[in-house]
Amino acid sequence: MTIREMCDDFGVTPRALRFYEAKELLFPIRDGQKRLFTRRDRARLKLILRGKRFGFSLEEIRQLLDLYDIGDQQQTQLRKTYDLAMDRLAEMERQRAELDANIADLKEQLKWGEKMIASMSATKKAAE
Repeated sequence: MTIREMCDDFGVTPRALRFYEAKELLFPIRDGQKRLFTRRDRARLKLILRGKRFGFSLEEIRQLLDLYDIGDQQQTQLRKTYDLAMDRLAEMERQRAELDANIADLKEQLKWGEKMIASMSATKKAAE
C-alpha cells in the first residue's frame, strides 16, 4: 500500500507514518521517494493505534511488537501484552475512580454555589 492508502484506511497523517517509521515501529519498503507498506506494516499500525488508544507508550508498543519474531508462536508476546494490559487497566480504573470522586465533589460545590446565589438574590430583593 502507498502512504496515501495507509493514511486513508487508518485515519492518520503521512507525518504520523513517517514518525512511526523513524521510531522503528513500521518498516515500509523504500522505492526511491515512495514508501510501500506491506500487510505486516498494516497489522503493526493497527496494533500501534490500539496501543496508543489504551495509553501504552510508543516504547512499550515497540517492545511488544518486537516480541513477535522470537519464534515461540507469539507466546511471549501475548503474555507480555496481557501483563502490560492488566497493569494499564488497573491504572485506568484508578483514574476513573479519582475522576468520579472529583465529579461528585464538583457537583456538591455547584449545589452549594446555587444555594448561595439564590440566598444572595433573595437578600437583595428583600432590601429593595
